[in-house]
Amino acid sequence: MIWSWNYFFFGVYPFIAGTTFLVGSAIRYEREQYGWSSFSSQILASKHYMMWASNLWHVGILTLFLGHFTGFLTNILEWLGADPVEHQWIAASAGITAGVLAMIGGLMLLLRRLLDPKVRYASRFMDIFILVWLLITLSFGLGTQFISVPDAVSGHVQNMQILIQYVRSIATFQPDPALIRTIPIIYKIHMFCGMTVFLLFPFSRLVHIWTVPLNYAIRPYQLVRAKIRSVI
Repeated sequence: MIWSWNYFFFGVYPFIAGTTFLVGSAIRYEREQYGWSSFSSQILASKHYMMWASNLWHVGILTLFLGHFTGFLTNILEWLGADPVEHQWIAASAGITAGVLAMIGGLMLLLRRLLDPKVRYASRFMDIFILVWLLITLSFGLGTQFISVPDAVSGHVQNMQILIQYVRSIATFQPDPALIRTIPIIYKIHMFCGMTVFLLFPFSRLVHIWTVPLNYAIRPYQLVRAKIRSVI
């Protein structure tokens, strides 16, 4: 394949970002156990404010991640009987809903970090930068809906089909960046921003995702007893 910027950003860069994501996370886990957490600063802000900001952000982002994974890498919707146009409508509806929730929550979190003196003092540069970058990525993702929705209305879903083929070519280590050479630029910018999130992942607080305490939902209850001191 002839070298080009399209080939680098969408044929090589995904593997640079993916390798950094995996290797960097492993190295950080091995060498920086103390820094392996979200360093929550909720104690520095209103609990009511943080409940809305954190929940909106996490519900929105996790829904988007799950939607991207199932929509691009599996055939779940097709197995359920959805045709390509219905697939695009479902993806657009879920994406807009989850994207708006995440955007509201993310902006609330960003304003808190920038405007609350205590939280700003406790924040590192990367804490603010990664949040801004995620919001930029999210903005371009929402921007793609101005193309996706009209495509769904008209019944033309070629862009979605091309993107699915491209993502699967990356997932199977057979990259074919030529597939997306002619798709609208906003999709490419969104994908580049998304891949860069994986590149930045090991250097940010996002690493706490690896050790999210899912076992809390199934582990046995802890019985806590107060220590009673005998009086002599």
